[in-house]
Parts: sequence; structure tokens; C-alpha cells
Amino acid sequence: MDEARVARWLADYVEAWRSYDPEAIGSLFAEDALYRYHPWDEPTPSQVRGRDAIVASWLEQQDAPESWAAEYRPSLVRDDRAVAVGSSRYLASDGSVESEYYNVFFLTFDDEGRCREFTEVYMKRPDATSAA
Repeated sequence: MDEARVARWLADYVEAWRSYDPEAIGSLFAEDALYRYHPWDEPTPSQVRGRDAIVASWLEQQDAPESWAAEYRPSLVRDDRAVAVGSSRYLASDGSVESEYYNVFFLTFDDEGRCREFTEVYMKRPDATSAA
């Protein structure tokens, strides 16, 4: 993997989140991928294994397409591993920020550029209203 491929994967991740298209979600992950919503929790629901289970997990609780904004970028890429950073903002109906999270993703990819391991770490910004 290189920085450009990781950046493309992150953009596809955001688009899959926005569309909740099962095929788009599934195309991001290897067949036996491991997805950790919280790295310290064992096992599910915070840890999901397998492409089909990841897709099902994403589809269980969906965010409305206009209720959030997210941007992520590669911070470090080495061989098949990457660290990405960014933010996720949840928006009020008037477009103002209700809550904001700083995100770090720890990613491991297979030879086809699909994610084999995804671990998410995030922290809520204490005062999202000042972030706008």
C-alpha cells in the first residue's frame, strides 16, 4: 500500500458510509477481516469478524446521509499497514455541529487493497460548538 491507495480507501470508506450500499461496504474489507469499534473491548459487538458480519454491523444502525460529515487522511503508511487520522462531525438540522470526534484508524491491508484489520480509536471533542 502507498499513501494514495490508502487515501482512496478512506474516501471509499466515507462513500460506503454515506450510501450504506452493502456491495460498497463489502468491497472495502477482506473476507476474514477483523473490525474493532473499540480496541479494548472483547468480543462482539465491539469486535466483528468477517466481511458479511461487518456489512451487517454497518447496516444495523445507520446515520442519515446529511446528519454527519467526515474526513480522514493517511498519517503513516508502511508496507501493508497504515494509520489514518481525521474527524467525524454529527450535525443538527441547521447544519451546525452537535458533536465532533477525532478519529485514529489502525489499518492492515491484503494484497488486493482490502482491509484485513480495522481498529478505530476516537475521542469526543468536549465543546463541539466551538469547532464550527
